[in-house]
Amino acid sequence: MTDVRPPDAVVVGAGPNGLAAAIALAERGLAVEVYEAGERVGGALQSAALTGPGTVHDLGSAIHPFAAASPAFRRWPLERYGVRWIRSPLVVAHPLDGGRAATLAADRAATAAALGRDGARWDRLVGDLLPAFPGIAEDVLRPLLRLPSNPLAMARFGLRALLPASLLARTFRTEEGRALVAGLAAHANVPLAAAATSAPALVLALLGHAVGWPFPAGGAQRLADALAAHLEALGGRIHLGRRINDLGDLPAARATLLDLTPTQLLRLAGPRLTDDQAAPYRRFRHAAAAFKVDYLLDGPVPWSAAACHRSATVHLGGTLEEIEASERAVGAGRPPERPFVLVAQPSRFDPSRAPAGRHTLWAYAHVPLRSTHDLRGAIEAQLERFAPGFGARVLERVVHGPVELEAWNPNLVGGDIAGGATTLRQMLARPIASPTPYATPLAGVYLCSSSTPPGPGVHGMSGWNAAQLALRREFGVHG
Repeated sequence: MTDVRPPDAVVVGAGPNGLAAAIALAERGLAVEVYEAGERVGGALQSAALTGPGTVHDLGSAIHPFAAASPAFRRWPLERYGVRWIRSPLVVAHPLDGGRAATLAADRAATAAALGRDGARWDRLVGDLLPAFPGIAEDVLRPLLRLPSNPLAMARFGLRALLPASLLARTFRTEEGRALVAGLAAHANVPLAAAATSAPALVLALLGHAVGWPFPAGGAQRLADALAAHLEALGGRIHLGRRINDLGDLPAARATLLDLTPTQLLRLAGPRLTDDQAAPYRRFRHAAAAFKVDYLLDGPVPWSAAACHRSATVHLGGTLEEIEASERAVGAGRPPERPFVLVAQPSRFDPSRAPAGRHTLWAYAHVPLRSTHDLRGAIEAQLERFAPGFGARVLERVVHGPVELEAWNPNLVGGDIAGGATTLRQMLARPIASPTPYATPLAGVYLCSSSTPPGPGVHGMSGWNAAQLALRREFGVHG
């Protein structure tokens, strides 16, 4: 019988950040063990046959621009383990009434041309940032409270990113240009009048031009499984169905990394943290929640705007003013009457997602944290508005409100899929104001979830960054 080497490091949570942290440690020759409460790896990066045999629905994230740009993911041979990226002809389509649509294409010139009178404005917004995007991405994907590696590029980016998205959008003259910016900004789940809501719009636009918004063939689970396979090839061990209720439940190790929110850190740490030490984690504010519906359709979505048939991602929200009203209502604790709906239709470009002649559809909108309001009718009204006859195509639907999302994955506290509000304050102090926000007051214990920089998105960089800090502090490994 082969002796099992005691762990040098343990990781709690096998989401993309936990797996990335574990890989970063294991590739340095450390013995790493991962403990996951669920029966599969992935966290919110999972897929399942929700609506019957032969269907593939992404339970959490579906479209992965950050994954394609992630310095961590790009250094690992994920294609060897079955990851194949699919990119639709358009990056994003944003329909408007009357069969029109704003579009984001991978090609900057094509995007500008489609915006007509606003084409020059789009070029001024992103043109000088795009060549510098690798450097901007390097800094954006690390803690912001540190000297940037690319100060000039970050200064140009920051001057635009700090603007409220409602103000940035109004520098465009056409309804299409304003709506495109608003839809990109609304991913952040923050009222568009708030400071720095232009940052997500700029980052997502630049990602669209630089790497596209791809998704894995066969479902998001393929990416999670590839990360797990690579970890195991490096000698890491994953324990499924192992819920950790206290830090004392873990084996002794020099470093402990938690792919968990501050809420769960407080639960696991118990009395190990003093009141003063726990205070910043108690102040950490969660984002508004998601209300998600998965559909099985008897054919493709009958979009009025032709552009929507060419994009895996569709933003349903109408005009800038409508999106502002929707996100403002959620920010004030009210369910929106006309929600901004994010739609993914991967089966249009990946036939493995549904049986022949069928299509799967993924859609979610924002609601207040822990809301029990049923938003299905409002979501389907937006779908029907921009795709008349949609309702007649629905064969099955599965609804997950905030309560169901948290029951499925406790990291989605109150239905928050972002790991905490992405306000300017909480991007600077995530969850604490520090150039090393991954370190906790407990010796050898680090947070590595989306509650740490760079925040939400499937990029693994929260795990990677936390692991690099642990390597330096606990093992004396640099570079």
